[in-house]
Amino acid sequence: MTAIVRIDDEVVDVSEFIRLLKLTGQFESLIEQIVRDKLTVHAAKKQGIAVTADEIQQRADQFRRVRGLHRATDMNQYLDALGVNLDEFEAFITDGLYQEKMLDLVGNEAAIKDYFALNSPKFDAIEVSHIVLDSEGKAKEMISYLRDDPDSFADMAREHSIADTREAGGVIGKVLRGSLKPDIEAKIFNAAVGDLLGPFPSADGSCFEIFAVTAKYPATLDADVAAEVRRLLRESWLIARAQEHVIEAR
Repeated sequence: MTAIVRIDDEVVDVSEFIRLLKLTGQFESLIEQIVRDKLTVHAAKKQGIAVTADEIQQRADQFRRVRGLHRATDMNQYLDALGVNLDEFEAFITDGLYQEKMLDLVGNEAAIKDYFALNSPKFDAIEVSHIVLDSEGKAKEMISYLRDDPDSFADMAREHSIADTREAGGVIGKVLRGSLKPDIEAKIFNAAVGDLLGPFPSADGSCFEIFAVTAKYPATLDADVAAEVRRLLRESWLIARAQEHVIEAR
């Protein structure tokens, strides 16, 4: 029995630790991250990516500085407390560098530009406000009123909406594709600025939603969009790598 922690006379061992991870729903996400990390390291080595001794030393020094381990004795005591030896620590640092370099290659600037060029409509954004009411009759009456007086939308939201955006005048703000229900999203993204849409019923029919389109933003490859494209590229790359291996959780 390998102990993880002792509380007085009670010992939590490895098997109990794993059991608790599984029961609390943390086991699968931890295993998934380990698998992703290992697949990335394997791919980096296969790709011929190199990690130098200087890079390992610099990253190890950074690790120590972040944790305030300024002396060699401090670092040794830290590793001893974790039950990790220097070789294991170096392997951890090295794998981290392989992962970084591989994922940087997958999500490089050229790949981001190519993906954006082929998929730019995905990154169109709109600015919307909404009013949520608890009956279809109220919603129809409200949209009729708003068509006559669209400038009153914010006031009507504050006075009548049951959504948590009411204090902000119903403002949802800027949203990308994929942020709304597909049937609603298609209509809103095809609408013009100033259009009112709805009322749309909720899944259970308990409330009805009216939208106002207040601005439209055609896709541009800014920093936020580049970060999302990089995430998508890495995700699809990792999924493809997983399909190349036999992976079994035990």
